[in-house]
Amino acid sequence: MKGVFAIICCWFVCLQISSQNSPVSYTKEDSLRVVELLEKGSKAPANEVLTIFYAKQLMNLPYVAHTLEIENMEEHLAINLQSLDCTTLVENCCALALTTLHGSKSWKDYLSWLRKLRYDAGKIDGYKSRNHYFSQWIQSGTKLGLVKEVVPPTNISVPMKLSLTYMSEHPDSYPLLKVDMAERKLIAEMEKRASGATVRYIPKERVGDSKKVLSCVKDGDIIAITTNKKGLDVSHVGFAVWGKDGKLHLLNASSIHKKVVLEPMTLYQYMQKHPVQTGIRVIRLQK
Repeated sequence: MKGVFAIICCWFVCLQISSQNSPVSYTKEDSLRVVELLEKGSKAPANEVLTIFYAKQLMNLPYVAHTLEIENMEEHLAINLQSLDCTTLVENCCALALTTLHGSKSWKDYLSWLRKLRYDAGKIDGYKSRNHYFSQWIQSGTKLGLVKEVVPPTNISVPMKLSLTYMSEHPDSYPLLKVDMAERKLIAEMEKRASGATVRYIPKERVGDSKKVLSCVKDGDIIAITTNKKGLDVSHVGFAVWGKDGKLHLLNASSIHKKVVLEPMTLYQYMQKHPVQTGIRVIRLQK
């Protein structure tokens, strides 16, 4: 998850959205799937955790990295429910949940929520406007009232100062930045604006604690896994699920399993296998 995404889908069609005057790329299968999911969600029990409900509907969909960028097209709202990466799983489930929470089953409303989640201030204004870093995603969503970061108690968390430089320091990893110096400058400016804040995360050594100790983490919360990789904030995202074993698990689009899966091992066990992962931030969807 490095913020820029790639997919080759020659069968995409474009629809002009008047409220944003920006094209949306999708397939007929995608739009039908969204309507089907929203119909199911409208009938979910009142106590259902909607982020988990929708994530489970997408279980076993294939994992494909970098699923947002379509080459030779200007920045636009890309819809792909045929395959997912970790970020697009979270975004789509949140957009579906927000649509349902607001009493809608509308494809157009789903598109609106997805745009608000994916882009800074909910507005598409070129490549730079996409929330490439997950900290940006949180900052933008918080300002719009869509999400709220859960601040863990100080006895189980540690501070981290955001320093976002990865994209501008590794332009060769991003097709557009590799060839466009002006875009690279805009990304560097974005990184500077998004850096500097201090956030708190639960270190990986505490992620295996009991549900009572980790009471700040609820089923369906977004789990953002922090990293010690220079210039990055978060390396992976998914949803929190408290298992029957009383331990925290991760429902995610997994590059290991190559599909959307509820991780059978605990989140603690999972994180021990990834030395660059340092802990978790917790983000909750708001109505």
